[in-house]
Amino acid sequence: MDKKELALILKEGEGYFIEFKENLSGVEKEFVAFTNSSGGRVFLGVTDEGKVKGLKITNRLKSEIQNIARNCDPSIKIAIESLENILVVKIKEGEDKPYRCSSGFYKRIGSNSQKMTRSEILDFFKSEGKVRFDELINTKVNYPRDFSRKKLNEFLEFAGLSKSLSSEKVLSSLRVIESQVGKIYFNNAGILFFAKEPQKFIPWSVFTVALFKDKEGVDIIDRKEITGGLFEIVEQVMDFIRLYAKVAYRITGKPQRENIYEYPFEAIREAVINSVMHKDYFEHGHNNILKFFPDRIQIENIWLKPKKFILGETVFRRNQVVADLFSRIHFGEKMGSGMKRMRDVCKKEKAPYPKIKYTDTHFYIVFRQSREYLKMTKPEAEVTEKVTEKVTENQRKILEEISKDEYITVKRLSAIVGISERKIKENIKKLKQIGLIERIGPDKGGYWKAL
Repeated sequence: MDKKELALILKEGEGYFIEFKENLSGVEKEFVAFTNSSGGRVFLGVTDEGKVKGLKITNRLKSEIQNIARNCDPSIKIAIESLENILVVKIKEGEDKPYRCSSGFYKRIGSNSQKMTRSEILDFFKSEGKVRFDELINTKVNYPRDFSRKKLNEFLEFAGLSKSLSSEKVLSSLRVIESQVGKIYFNNAGILFFAKEPQKFIPWSVFTVALFKDKEGVDIIDRKEITGGLFEIVEQVMDFIRLYAKVAYRITGKPQRENIYEYPFEAIREAVINSVMHKDYFEHGHNNILKFFPDRIQIENIWLKPKKFILGETVFRRNQVVADLFSRIHFGEKMGSGMKRMRDVCKKEKAPYPKIKYTDTHFYIVFRQSREYLKMTKPEAEVTEKVTEKVTENQRKILEEISKDEYITVKRLSAIVGISERKIKENIKKLKQIGLIERIGPDKGGYWKAL
């Protein structure tokens, strides 16, 4: 840092990343607040108003600052530099949050370091993954009274594991029980899978499913609250979908006709698994929900968005024991590949890729009807009934080819229509503008949709 940068900082004043301190009094709070937030710098020898008061900089002073940082829990790494009679302490964002000093936990809010309340500390621990709901012991469950050996046997059968071992040994190997003072206690993952009545202890683990008559979701035809263990819930949700999903039939000339389903069941099943696997079970006021509309299926659940989250790339396991149990019975995997599998299934079944939306607290995934199903159930004329006199012959040919093959390339269209690729792109742009086609997904891997 040079004098020019220092002058600018002093002029701008304190902020989210900058704190002025005349001396070392209370500096440990600033260290903790910055490392619990996004990092920052403390300027020692500067008043709150940005006036340079200065310090006598000695090795003893630097050593004292290092000791203050080391005495935080866990220790905080800092870097110190001096400019004339000002000491600048640089604090990085912590890798092992939350941090605390002797007077408590602090975080940076605007230009202030604020002490966290009890509920904020709990939320902080949860958001940093220090406390996981599925690993917490629940002392209200009585073993063996509340335990279902039948559910364990079904699980072992799914997983292809031996049923010869005692329940205690199997449950211990699955990491769902602990033995304390001669008693066996379930953690929450064990309850969600192997309790006779999981909702007796975790009532918000219900999965709500609803069938709507209208696209707006006003008129409900059927609604259910699905209960049971998590792997039972997944299957019951899928039973609900199969009950109401439509199917078209293609005569192939073979003894059996080909079934063309309205939705890609395996992709939806993957989404349901992810919904119960990554739900924020600390939040008690929201069930997982599946809404079945006339033209789409929407799944939504409450979650806590991971930091630096990139959809399809970030390896994310909120409930690690739950994720491990699902992977053992081949209901999803632990390594964050669910999105890829959903896309692969949709591509294979010629269904649109699921549309995903998420906020810091909620996650939504929407499935649209299979294009193959729509082709089988709608007259081919519907594809072109919007075509007007303004559409040129070349544009009409492009529409016809897209209706036959939604994955067709510009190069292939050029060869069929008999015009250059540049002209094909110009015509496609025009067709988009007048609302006759839409590109779904990226240029590579996406497809055309005739509207």
